Amino acid sequence: METLSQLHPVLLALIATTFTWGVTALGAATVFLTRRVNRKLLDLMLGFAGGVMIAASYWSLLAPAIEMAEGGALPAWVPAVLGFLAGGAFLRLIDIVLPHLHFGAPMQEAEGVRTPWRRTVLLILAITMHNIPEGLAVGVAFGAAASGYPSATLASAVALAIGIGLQNFPEGVAVSLPLRREGFSRLKSMWYGQLSAVVEPIAGVIGAAAVTVARPILPYALSFAAGAMIFVVVEEVIPESHAGGNTDLATMGTMGGFAIMMLLDVALG
Repeated sequence: METLSQLHPVLLALIATTFTWGVTALGAATVFLTRRVNRKLLDLMLGFAGGVMIAASYWSLLAPAIEMAEGGALPAWVPAVLGFLAGGAFLRLIDIVLPHLHFGAPMQEAEGVRTPWRRTVLLILAITMHNIPEGLAVGVAFGAAASGYPSATLASAVALAIGIGLQNFPEGVAVSLPLRREGFSRLKSMWYGQLSAVVEPIAGVIGAAAVTVARPILPYALSFAAGAMIFVVVEEVIPESHAGGNTDLATMGTMGGFAIMMLLDVALG
């Protein structure tokens, strides 16, 4: 950790989010091994991803935000609540504006503003939109680690990056295999699958740079990332994990993902 602590937080955020992007690409590469994945396994993995994101939202983002705000001019809960709601509102706004289509849905159910874009583009945008808060969360965490607050450590930021990376694998699978079933070649399916996570390094660098320059916004930024992630979990990940009818299996996956992320954050952070 000493070697890592000598690097600039923006560079650390770039390295960490490149890692999470790479794990997405690894998941997308499973399209070279199979054309489809067992639905029960996919629902289990999606539930796991949701559990990781829920745990990360509290242990790595909200809890440090509340601790940082203690002793300030406002009650400690104010930055956490405002940032959390703002994060959810931001994702909701993107959801309304950005054209996208969820996998398995007909073209007439495309969301966002009307556009002549092809089905493939809309499918990829649906996943890309939801990778923004993950990259932002990792970036803000590394920026916070450089702030000197005891509640935000480099080890905790690393734990968050590992957790996000773990849950990105099933996301890569969930993008590339449906594209393959839609008739795309294996190479194109893998390419578009990994492309959905290219926003993570961008969001990570922006998040780290913002909190490094403006330290007072840290509690709000951490809570903002948490609210955006919870929005994604409730709006997309959990419903998708239950869509195949494997509710109990998906729920156990969520419990497992939460436990592993909690373990990573508490043990390393």
